[in-house]
Amino acid sequence: MIDELKIFTGNSNPALAKEICDYLHTPLGEAEVFQFSNENIFVKIDESVRGDDVFIIQPTCSPVNQSIMELLIMIDALKRASARRITAVIPYYPYARSDKKDQPRIAITAKLMADLITVAGTHRVLTMDLHADQIQGFFNIPVDHLEAAPLLSEYFSKNNIKDPVVVSPDTGGVKRARKFASRLNAPLAIIDKRRVCNNESAEVMNVIGEVKGMDAIIFDEEIMSAGTVAEAAEALKREGAKDIYAACTHPVFSGPAIDRVKESPLVEVIVTNTIPLPEEKRLDKIKVISVAGLFGEAIRQIHQEGSISTIFT
Repeated sequence: MIDELKIFTGNSNPALAKEICDYLHTPLGEAEVFQFSNENIFVKIDESVRGDDVFIIQPTCSPVNQSIMELLIMIDALKRASARRITAVIPYYPYARSDKKDQPRIAITAKLMADLITVAGTHRVLTMDLHADQIQGFFNIPVDHLEAAPLLSEYFSKNNIKDPVVVSPDTGGVKRARKFASRLNAPLAIIDKRRVCNNESAEVMNVIGEVKGMDAIIFDEEIMSAGTVAEAAEALKREGAKDIYAACTHPVFSGPAIDRVKESPLVEVIVTNTIPLPEEKRLDKIKVISVAGLFGEAIRQIHQEGSISTIFT
């Protein structure tokens, strides 16, 4: 057991928290986190944390707003219980797509979330694959940003995907896809799409780059309603790609996502467990890779005042 390290979790992904604790050989902290009939959330920490280095593992997945409030209230409870340092471990960050004012009179909600998390009493944030790197700058406290790309690229390397091409599903994800392509020593292609409106729908226009006769890997940080990835797969198929895969960190899979994945030409969809995948959303073609080891090692380094970069080197 690591002295003075304590890990707690809310209700959003307790399985991941337990897996991280198993990795660190540290018991999961005892806490009561539940909702009253009036939808108010109650939190009680059932053990002393005075002077301890505390980590709260809470991805803000569905139900999103409840998960956010659980996180904020747990931070406040630990602060009032005199924890020495509180690190919010947020594998999936809330409202990450609302990171800029690209329309008149809209909120920059990703910044609001940063303010709320900080004001609640957080000393540090540990997260993974933000929608945009600049979200780290929304905080005035340290932010450690992990990437799932090494785990995802290792999967394709071990499965010996021959002659792959990495595909960015839009121009905004080119930098991310290029880094992933370099890990596989693969060329890069880009889906040129035009977003129709604010309802998550998009129209794929064409494929930029050579994909004919190659195995294509569509790479993004999350799959939400799967409209983009399904249309991208269809576009790649029309351009003559062989087997078509998708890889992402956060399997949101909202709305019709599972039906779209099922009916798409995708051979496999590789995701991580930053967000729990309920039984009704599990398909044979969806493969889940655990990020518990990455987060466990990052927590160990933070607690021991080590370097996070050593994890990737």
